[in-house]
Amino acid sequence: MTSLFGFEKITLTALALMTKKPFQLICLSLLVFGFFTLAGQRAAAQAGNQILFGDVKIDESNAGEGPPPKIMVILYKDMGGEVGRQPISNRSRYRFQNLVKADYQLAVEVDSIEIARIRIVIGELSTTPYGFQQDLEFALKPRGSYKPGIVSADAYNRSSANKSLYDKAQEAAEKKKYDQAITLLRQIVDSDKMDFQAWTLLGTIYRVQEKPDDAEKAYLSALEAKPTYMLALIDLGRLRSAQKKYDAAIDPLTRAVEAQPESAEANLLLGEAYIQIRKGSKAIGYLNEAARLGRPEAHLRLGWLYNAAGMKDKAAIEYEEFLKKKPDYADRKKLEEYIAANKKS
Repeated sequence: MTSLFGFEKITLTALALMTKKPFQLICLSLLVFGFFTLAGQRAAAQAGNQILFGDVKIDESNAGEGPPPKIMVILYKDMGGEVGRQPISNRSRYRFQNLVKADYQLAVEVDSIEIARIRIVIGELSTTPYGFQQDLEFALKPRGSYKPGIVSADAYNRSSANKSLYDKAQEAAEKKKYDQAITLLRQIVDSDKMDFQAWTLLGTIYRVQEKPDDAEKAYLSALEAKPTYMLALIDLGRLRSAQKKYDAAIDPLTRAVEAQPESAEANLLLGEAYIQIRKGSKAIGYLNEAARLGRPEAHLRLGWLYNAAGMKDKAAIEYEEFLKKKPDYADRKKLEEYIAANKKS
C-alpha cells in the first residue's frame, strides 16, 4: 500500500521505511501512516490478470500472552471499494489476483483496527516475473493496546452522513458512473471543505474525464485542507506533467519527496520533471533514488541523461542495470549493442 505522504502523530507509532528490504513497520507509542507506491511500465499479462503478492513477517515478541491477534490484509481500489481481504499469519504470503491497472491501497488490520495503509500503483510492468510484490514486516504491540476509534492520518474522519455519500461515490466511480460520483462528492465538500480525501477523489475523477482545470482545482483544495497529503501532491504533479507544465509540477513533487523521501513514484516524477526543464544534474539524484526503490525505468532515463552528456560508459552501466531488472525489454538487443560498444572493461 499514495503517497503514501506527510506523517502525523496520533495514538500509536509506526515508523515506515521503504528500502531494498521489505517494508518495515515498527509499532511503538504513536501511529504514523504512509502510502508507498509500487509501479512499472508494461505488463506481460493482459489487463485484468495482474497479481499483487507479498511475504509477511511479524514480530510477536511484545504481543504478550493470550490468543494470537487476528490480522487481516485488505486491498482497496482508489476509485472503488474493497477488492478483497485475506487473513494472514506469521511467515505467510498474501496474494490478490485478477487485478486491473489502477491505484490501490493495501491496509493491515489487527483485531479489526487498521494500523497501516500503503498506496500501491499497479502499472504496466510487474516488479517481478510473477507480478507486483510488496512484502510486509511489522511488530505487534501488546494485546489490547489497539483501541477502537484510531484513525489513519490519511483517512478522514467524516460524519456518518458524508461517509455514506463517500462510499456511494466510490461505488459509482468503480462502475464508471463519473457524473453520479461527482455529484455525491460535491455534496460532501460543500458541507465539509476539509475532507481532503473527497477532494482528491474528485480530482482523480475529473482527470479521468479529461477535465484538467477542474482536477487541478480539486487537488489544490485537498492540499489546502491537508498540505502534506501525499496522494494529492503526487497526483497534482502528475497532472501538471501530463500537461507539460513541468515547472509547475516541481513544487508539489518536491513537497512530496520532502514529506516521504522513500516514495519511488515521487522521486521518479520529480526526476523526469527536471529532465524536461533541462536541469539534468538535479534529476540524477531523484532518478537514482527511484531506481533504488524499485522503479527500473529510472535506469533508462539515467542512461539517456548520461548519453546526452557524452558519458557513454555511465550510460552503458545504467542500461545494463535496467536489463538485469527487465530482461524481457522489447528493445533489449539495441541496449546490449550499446553496452557492448561503450562499457569500459
